[in-house]
Amino acid sequence: MLEVEILGGELVPEGPPAEEVRRLCGLAAGSAGIANGHLAIEYVDARRIAELNAIHRGKPAPTDVLSFPIDGVPAQDGALVWDEGSAPGGTSARDGDRYGHVHDGIPRELGDVVICPEHTADLREAIVHGVLHLVGMDHETDDGEMLALQAELLGGDGGWDEDGDGDGYGYVHKAGNVYGDGDRR
Repeated sequence: MLEVEILGGELVPEGPPAEEVRRLCGLAAGSAGIANGHLAIEYVDARRIAELNAIHRGKPAPTDVLSFPIDGVPAQDGALVWDEGSAPGGTSARDGDRYGHVHDGIPRELGDVVICPEHTADLREAIVHGVLHLVGMDHETDDGEMLALQAELLGGDGGWDEDGDGDGYGYVHKAGNVYGDGDRR
């Protein structure tokens, strides 16, 4: 079972209800074959996301969404590779989910998605986008596969050119294992 913890819900009284957040997380994680584990969706204010963005990406400004993978790290091909000792036999996320747990009955910790509602055009899209990063997808290296999947999961085109660079996407930035998307200046 995928456990989804929702923090800071009071910041989004008109946002998607908890059931919808859990459904979106399940769709995104399920697209990578992950049905078991734990992740958190946290809504924060502009000050907090700017702090996180400065610490983890060297950009002291608010952004819309940051993803912090925990038990696995994305490989260049977009597959999730487990940290040493995290999954039996060093398997990928797609293989490792057969086990459903990382160690001795402890659910796999996928990571955290941190969203700043006041800098996010579409909370549903930010949720799906953040979880796709947690499961190892990376739109900067995958020839459009992640954004196409995101659009499919959301039932629409899923892209916009909010950052104004002419590429048709709002999501453009990644640093290490922390993903930040749609920075606004």
